[in-house]
Amino acid sequence: MRIARFSTGDGVAFGVVEEGEQVIARIAGHPFGGVELTGERYPLAEVRVVAPMLPSKVIGIGKNYADHAREMGGEPPAEPVVFLKPNTSVIGPGEPVMHPEKLSSRVDFEGELAVVIGRLCREVPAERAYDVVFGYTCANDVTARDLQAKDGQWARAKGFDTFCPLGPWIETSLDPADLAITTTLNGELRQTARTSLLLHHIPALIEYVSAAMTLLPGDVILTGTPAGVGPMDVGDEVSVSIEGIGTLTNRVISRD
Repeated sequence: MRIARFSTGDGVAFGVVEEGEQVIARIAGHPFGGVELTGERYPLAEVRVVAPMLPSKVIGIGKNYADHAREMGGEPPAEPVVFLKPNTSVIGPGEPVMHPEKLSSRVDFEGELAVVIGRLCREVPAERAYDVVFGYTCANDVTARDLQAKDGQWARAKGFDTFCPLGPWIETSLDPADLAITTTLNGELRQTARTSLLLHHIPALIEYVSAAMTLLPGDVILTGTPAGVGPMDVGDEVSVSIEGIGTLTNRVISRD
């Protein structure tokens, strides 16, 4: 099932994307705990699809593909590298990424598979991890690379407004073990990998993160980016595509 958030101009609601992605059927309330349709259906082309979830927090995982760890000048870490992005960084498909040109001279794209948590949980053992997963979506972990190096920690570099595009929707019926993931910059392929190459797979990530913090319905875990990250400039268009989910596209504009 594909769950999207959308606006008809008089508010935002959840819906089920159906009929070859041509129609969206409205859900009563939120989709956690069961989907109840209202009977309202809209042509997808006539609504605005927004970020599929507004999480209480976004948990990022760094250096979770060996080739990316090495392109960043290090060896693959023995344990997951965890960081946080504020929920104010989240935007949806088609919304602009704002380049803070006065503060950063290099802003990079990082295409990733994102996991959406479906229930309140903590201390989840790996063997039960999928019980707390609601679904999966595409993500771009936008990063001010120069500030990441300058600050010595990643909060500012990854926390700017608009630095966490998510979408276009959440796929709830998907095996995430071996999915193709690609990122293009202005139509040119820059990243390509499969999720089977993750160093720390989704059950291990959920166990590791939930041992430290309570996860709430709608929270998002970014599973890491493969090699090929690079800068994007004002006017560029970045698309992250994941097999079985779809494509998330955002254009870069100046914030200043």
